[in-house]
Amino acid sequence: MASKLVYSEYGDPVKVVHKENEEIPNPKENEVLVKMLAAPVNPADVNTIEGKYPSKPPLPAVPGNEGVGKIIKVGPGVIELSEGDHIVPLTNNLGTWRTHLILSRDNILKVPKKLGLVEAATLTVNPCTAYRMLVVRMSFRFAVRGGVRSVNVVRARPDLAELKAFLVELGANQVLTEEEVRTTDIFKSGKLEKPNLALNCVGGKSALEIMRHLQHGGTMVTYGGMSREPVTVPTSALIFKDIHVRGFWMTRWSKENSDTVDRMEMFEELISLMTSNDLQGPKSQMVDFDNYKEALINTMTAKGMAGTKFILNFDKS
Repeated sequence: MASKLVYSEYGDPVKVVHKENEEIPNPKENEVLVKMLAAPVNPADVNTIEGKYPSKPPLPAVPGNEGVGKIIKVGPGVIELSEGDHIVPLTNNLGTWRTHLILSRDNILKVPKKLGLVEAATLTVNPCTAYRMLVVRMSFRFAVRGGVRSVNVVRARPDLAELKAFLVELGANQVLTEEEVRTTDIFKSGKLEKPNLALNCVGGKSALEIMRHLQHGGTMVTYGGMSREPVTVPTSALIFKDIHVRGFWMTRWSKENSDTVDRMEMFEELISLMTSNDLQGPKSQMVDFDNYKEALINTMTAKGMAGTKFILNFDKS
């Protein structure tokens, strides 16, 4: 028997998500049967279960957009994939929070077995978003290689000194807390030039403070809203500084580029960087699939907000 997590209504993930068993299906023509190895619990997954995310799968639904699995059976017509291959799904809302999954051969990407489970399980969202937008935590190497200087903004936390040192080691030129951004003089003093690009995943006051430091004609790209507060743009920023404000959604880009060479080249470069240790997966903690509520709770509370990615581990399932 296989196991899966299911929700039949939107609401508090801890209350509406439950576990069900089902028979392990057999793959049909051009399909493969995959045993999931690991799948992350992302904020977007939580928002989807709550009914607050633009992408809404038909209910009842199995949560989970990302993950890595191992092929345990191939259907007729599949010749380019074999049992034992590691793969990641490439289509959203497939429902990766389950022990076994049937996938079309057209919806998967074979990845090297030497690629770490964390890196493989989290490959298709954050690293790709970073790659498309140039600079965020997982893409410092892109920035450094391209000669881009970066100022990184983080939440205050108990291990702040350790985090700052880690980010500087990755290539950050400066790491500031949200509070420090409000009072810093690194731009006025000339220590660093005012940035012409800001990447915002928080919104609210954080986005406003970051926008305040942009140079004339600069651009702020919003790709997330972790504070659940709107992005407020001062009239003066638009009129007198000619600030450009736009958004980016990786899901939309992937749909529009599902069969393009650009997408495959992006995956190839990311995997190459990860297998050579030029890029590393996020700080993470594996959680047994049976303890899925722990992963949900931690993602929704301060532990998740502090930068740890909680990943469902299916090894014992």
